[in-house]
Amino acid sequence: MSHAARVRFSGPSPLGETGYRSGLDWNTSSRARARASEMIAEHRPEQTEVVRDAHLRFDWAAHAVRSPQLLNRVQATIGESVAVENTFLMLKWPGRTFAVPWHQDGTNSRMQLDPERAVAAWLAVTDATTVNGCLQIIPGSHAAGYLDYDREEHAARRGKALGVQGMFNAPHDRGVWLPLNAGQACLMDVRLLHRSDSNTTAGVRIGLNVRYVAPGAIRSSSPHNPSLYPLTGSDW
Repeated sequence: MSHAARVRFSGPSPLGETGYRSGLDWNTSSRARARASEMIAEHRPEQTEVVRDAHLRFDWAAHAVRSPQLLNRVQATIGESVAVENTFLMLKWPGRTFAVPWHQDGTNSRMQLDPERAVAAWLAVTDATTVNGCLQIIPGSHAAGYLDYDREEHAARRGKALGVQGMFNAPHDRGVWLPLNAGQACLMDVRLLHRSDSNTTAGVRIGLNVRYVAPGAIRSSSPHNPSLYPLTGSDW
């Protein structure tokens, strides 16, 4: 099923010309890897690939989204009052097909996020490399605004991801890989195009996706009312 972007929100990014910042810290590598070991042990029996609202389920994730180093950068980007709108814990198991198509984090069938008042974060819980499924982004792609998208047609247990119409799920000639060590993070404009490949290594690759919002960031298109998780400020 195809979906059209309702409000394009084209133009500059609060994260500058490229639309992203990488190599930020949310924890030490050793502590992040310890959390990864816990998640692998818990989810190995079911080979779980996506855990929604991880910040409400795991104490370590609740602490991760409010990591001082990361949260300071988020506030510098979207303002002092910050809440978490959504998190996804993504586990890419060895030998499993789990490629994520080119997509934008700030738009879906229920809402769009104002890019001046929202920012996406990707936290490496394990090392993320070009062979185990780190992100590839297209710098500056946010400037075109939100693009029309489709849902994947497969029936994977993890659900159907959104993909930008007309973009084949493969590396782009303008793409930049964002390898990160465990404990590092990147911030992305919510319009920035990004994707990732399947994990071709013998270990598990784990990342935590976070959408941060400031008051007034959410443009709803349905009766759905997101349940926000306020971190700072009194405007909620």
